Amino acid sequence: MNQHEPIVKIQGVSYRYEKENVLEDINLSIHKGAFLGIVGPNGSGKSTLLKLILGLIRPQSGEISLFGQEIARFKDWHKIGYVSQKANSFNTGFPATIFEVVASGLTKKLGLFRSLSKEDRKKVYHAVQLVGMESLINQNIGELSGGQQQRVFIARALVSEPELLILDEPTVGVDAKNVSSFYQLLEELNKHEGITLLLVTHDIGTISDKVTHVACLNKNLHFHGETREFEQLKLGEMTEFYGHDVHVLTHHHAHTGGTNG
Repeated sequence: MNQHEPIVKIQGVSYRYEKENVLEDINLSIHKGAFLGIVGPNGSGKSTLLKLILGLIRPQSGEISLFGQEIARFKDWHKIGYVSQKANSFNTGFPATIFEVVASGLTKKLGLFRSLSKEDRKKVYHAVQLVGMESLINQNIGELSGGQQQRVFIARALVSEPELLILDEPTVGVDAKNVSSFYQLLEELNKHEGITLLLVTHDIGTISDKVTHVACLNKNLHFHGETREFEQLKLGEMTEFYGHDVHVLTHHHAHTGGTNG
């Protein structure tokens, strides 16, 4: 892969369910080291776009490349970590420790029943350390708060040492006081660990000082660029994307309001 080539390259991609277009002619590139926030109202195609990037569904037109390779031929799925909205719906009675949950992220590489080597255990401890949960490593995951559980799911995604981490509205079910430290964690993973991040979020105002790029999606891609360009958009333009009024977006403090989308 050419070092200037994007990690994710989406060209002219459209997708429809039955007769309704969900995505229309999407062109989007994500380069190594970026932290991209994708925003858009409910039903704007954000989840469909993630499924396409993760290879769960195929584009009906257009092309997707991952790490310089056409997605149909792409095999290095360990390079991509994925965290869904699990904290909101996780079964708290599930009998597994943090260590066990994070170690389960290695099964793609190891196969389900192979025991962990010393090296594997080091990877688990390192991933747990990265998310600041090492003091609770032997605690049952059901005893944790929503925010702590979501950190564990990030560690599970990190244990296979991905180059790209995709997060789908990860703060759903996380209480407000923990959201700020959660985004701080993502910023550290991006800046200090060099992990490229793709985040679907409703909190774009809250994290506009963390993400490097923003994409506004509502079936079409209405905007894709650097965060500072996004913050210069007029409120009227944002309202047009969303189809309803949005809160003020230009600010630089984690406690101010985000988009209402």
